[in-house]
Amino acid sequence: MVEQQEASEDAVMTRIGQAIMLLHGGDREEARNRFGALWSELGADGDALHRCTLAHYMADTQDDPGDELAWDLRALTAAEGLRTAEEPGEGDGPGERRGGARGPEHRDTPAVRAFYPSLHLNLAADYLKLQRPDSARIHLQRARAAAESLADDGYGGGVRAAIDRLELRMREQ
Repeated sequence: MVEQQEASEDAVMTRIGQAIMLLHGGDREEARNRFGALWSELGADGDALHRCTLAHYMADTQDDPGDELAWDLRALTAAEGLRTAEEPGEGDGPGERRGGARGPEHRDTPAVRAFYPSLHLNLAADYLKLQRPDSARIHLQRARAAAESLADDGYGGGVRAAIDRLELRMREQ
């Protein structure tokens, strides 16, 4: 049963990946349609990593900055939902049980944690487009703080460079 569940979850990520490829290939409308269909299938109780990934990329298919912000907020909510789900709430601090013992980490936590810098960076850019610089600054600070946990690889370097570019753009305004 577990193998069947893992295979179906892999199928969802494969479908998300296919829509991402369409988006990166320039077919925003078809990517948006596929993301929309998948979002409907996943529902509000769907896997947090799937919802986070899908919403993160669905935001990039939007023409309206307000719609883009709404999808980026959905992505962040899904990521935070995973963090909340792993926290028993009975302990002395976040993610801890009584006596300070940490609960078991959800299998998708590292993947979602790696999304946080990009999630906050996208929110900062959204708020800047919507002429809300105070909100943009808050999320840019959160992006920079979260980026400290990224590896020194192509992804981590790319996210850090994007944070630097947005920060420079905000200073120039």
